[in-house]
Amino acid sequence: MFAMNIRFASKRFAAISSTLLGRGRQEHIRTLHLAPPFLLDDYTPRYQTLSSVDAAKKRSAAYAHLRNCNLCPRLCGVNRYETTGMCLIGDKAKVNVIAPHFGEEPCIQGHNGSGSVFFSMCNLRCVFCQNHDIAHQRNGQDLTPEELGDWFLKLQDLGNVHNINLITPEHVVPQVALSILHARDQGLTVPIIYNTSAYDSLASLELLDGLVDIYLPDFKVWEPATSRRLLKADDYASTARESIRAMHAQVGDLCFAADGIAKKGLLVRHLVMPGLESEGAEIMRFLANEVSRDCFVNIMEQYHPDAHVGKSKRRTRQPSKFPAEVAQEKRYAEINRPVSKDEISAVRVAAEAAGLWRFCNPPRHDGFNL
Repeated sequence: MFAMNIRFASKRFAAISSTLLGRGRQEHIRTLHLAPPFLLDDYTPRYQTLSSVDAAKKRSAAYAHLRNCNLCPRLCGVNRYETTGMCLIGDKAKVNVIAPHFGEEPCIQGHNGSGSVFFSMCNLRCVFCQNHDIAHQRNGQDLTPEELGDWFLKLQDLGNVHNINLITPEHVVPQVALSILHARDQGLTVPIIYNTSAYDSLASLELLDGLVDIYLPDFKVWEPATSRRLLKADDYASTARESIRAMHAQVGDLCFAADGIAKKGLLVRHLVMPGLESEGAEIMRFLANEVSRDCFVNIMEQYHPDAHVGKSKRRTRQPSKFPAEVAQEKRYAEINRPVSKDEISAVRVAAEAAGLWRFCNPPRHDGFNL
């Protein structure tokens, strides 16, 4: 897709003329994502356009939120300079990995990689988390906002990355806001990506408004019973719907530069899971009907049992009449298998039926560039 985007960008006017004259298939052109409404001649990151007054207001708000933490739906209300809430993170961000990454969408990673910053811990407890060694454990280095911002500059200046990609940052939004403002003052010029589970509060997104260029939420499941069992959050779906609407209101649909690299807008991921394709279909209909039919969507197919899925159930104190059967029982057995091609296809068909048309092809390679 990346190479196709480059070719299309260089011939975009000819392609548009061809469409208007009826030559070629309009559907073929549209699937390249770079139709004129989504093609940028130039782009300046949003944080670069903030006035000094607005920047000062955001700094003040960030410090206030740290003293009374309400920046995720958990609403712990703790003073993070003194203690921690659900996320177990205080006033410093704990960062596990900082490196150029080639496991993202082609329009995000490009040729040079995305400047990924993996934050430890999370405000969800997904039982199938494929980054559970990071998201469920306090591993990594504690960084002040200023130290974190300095790392953004290293990724830009030494790694030559296309963007700064903040991964699982929902619980460290004040620190993130302060780090972006610090890096801006020190010379940061690449777009900021907020890579989230979509379990964000509106207060959090208000603080990020003007600092983030691309919102990259993962809308996981639809039903409250499913989110209660698998994500440990009853209100996940309602929160995700509210958050994604607010994200789109800030940045609009995903837009690209002529080289095929995304610069601003909303990109929604959905990881198709075993037996939950009907929930995926509901998510696609929501995006089309309540967000935008031009929403850029990545229907992901790489689910595999991980974290707590497939582990043996804990033994009870009650002796069992059938100990051999108990020993074979697995936790979360309903999702203890790979996702099928039919399940993936069902979500894609539902998305197209709802009117969505801008889809992402999977990257051709992955991993870190260390």
